[in-house]
Amino acid sequence: MPKNSFMSVISPEEKKGSVEFQVLSFTNRIRRLSSHLELHKKDYSSQRGLRKILGKRQRLLTFFQKKNRVRYKELISRLNIREIKKR
Repeated sequence: MPKNSFMSVISPEEKKGSVEFQVLSFTNRIRRLSSHLELHKKDYSSQRGLRKILGKRQRLLTFFQKKNRVRYKELISRLNIREIKKR
């Protein structure tokens, strides 16, 4: 997957500190680590790192869902990730 394929999700006026950009960068890192772990199944430190990034992204998405539901739905659909579970 090309590195800049998701950059169209974020409009140019949004900064790197925006929630959308952070979720985008976490998603890219998650996909990269997932492909790494397909080759190296016993790389436990990478597995731990992946779980930490997944948790960070989940917390950001929960915050964003409460803050702006419409933009949250748009981001989820564009990044092709599942919606967070209701607790």
